[in-house]
Amino acid sequence: MQLRLWDHNLRVRLIGEALFNMLFWMYFPFITVYFGTALGNHLAGMLMTIPPLFSLVGSLLGGALADRLGRRPVMLLGAFLQMAMFVLFAVSASHWVDYIAFIGLGLGGAIYRPASAAMVADLVLPENRREIFATFTTANNIGAVLGPALGAIFFFHYRQELLWTCALVLLLYLIAIFIMVRETMPVVTNNTQTGASIRDVFKEQWRGYGIIFRDKVFLVYTLAGICALVPIMQLDLYLPVYIIHEVPAQALFTWKDASLMLTSTEIFGWILGFNGLLFVLFILPVTKWLHHWKERDVFILSSLLSGAGTFALGLSTHIWFLFLCTIIFTFGEMMRSPVTQSFISRYAPENARGQYMGADSLQPTIGKFLAPVTVFLSSWVSPLGIFTLILLFAVISVVLYSQLFRMYLEKPTTTDQLSG
Repeated sequence: MQLRLWDHNLRVRLIGEALFNMLFWMYFPFITVYFGTALGNHLAGMLMTIPPLFSLVGSLLGGALADRLGRRPVMLLGAFLQMAMFVLFAVSASHWVDYIAFIGLGLGGAIYRPASAAMVADLVLPENRREIFATFTTANNIGAVLGPALGAIFFFHYRQELLWTCALVLLLYLIAIFIMVRETMPVVTNNTQTGASIRDVFKEQWRGYGIIFRDKVFLVYTLAGICALVPIMQLDLYLPVYIIHEVPAQALFTWKDASLMLTSTEIFGWILGFNGLLFVLFILPVTKWLHHWKERDVFILSSLLSGAGTFALGLSTHIWFLFLCTIIFTFGEMMRSPVTQSFISRYAPENARGQYMGADSLQPTIGKFLAPVTVFLSSWVSPLGIFTLILLFAVISVVLYSQLFRMYLEKPTTTDQLSG
């Protein structure tokens, strides 16, 4: 689906989200280092486990509000909260206020995302959703490639200017949403009860989530996704530990008597950048190539590639072998994102689309708590043992995805709409 044929709402959001995401990657990779330097690594490590809980609550809240108030108001709320937190971060003179602002940033982003994803599902035909979601992922990963390189300079030397720039960009994006983006919530979902108290509204929405979590198909989908994300998340968890401590310094290129030597830390940096570059270059072609594949096959192949590619990292420390493994697990990762969003947007009933998008955030949130077990065990278990454990999670996800689509084929229509 060509960009010029996109709905105006989507074009505005693509530009705004791509620009903001680059600024996000200019500060996010360095937040743990920042708090570790200020508060100590042990305390900072414990503090970093708290923001995902707020993000989970924000996602569930954002999804519920998106189905009641509409997509556009919730997106405005999430963007405004993020802008306010950037201002607080910029004027703060306390590291604890900085931490509160960081939590607020995650909460604002979590409120925004379910409404944003639901708007795509509202506007795009099911057969085009994978490509649209893949385009948004491409734009986000351009920022993931450029952002850390720029952030290494700006975050530590011009942090206040960077934070004010983020606040300004979000203010402009907020204005753009207000002026240029229209509401897309289907009429059937606009069931706001006039005169209902806020307490009654939230009781009704949380009851709706109870119905979602009793949906056996959705439950298996969530468990499969959690296991599938454990190998993918190792890029930021066990992989740096393994490469920095186990992979020796070596030459990337040798030419005559000259060579480009890389330290272990630099090798990890190259692999991280290579992963982001692969995403930018290939996620759209891969998504188009897999356009006619069944979702079941894409999910299973994604889990196998990400699990096998990550496991293979433990078989050799040669730099070019590590790059080959990076290609394998990155392709597994990039296959997964568009089809995940496409599946849940199709599976969710129209009157609960925002809630399902919010509940879908359970996968990365629980994954973030489960995936660090590899780092914890690395003090007692050999690298090959850790990589075997990672592969085991991938195999479990394959089994669960197979079970999911056996259940889903028996139930080809969407789940019953949530009772109002």
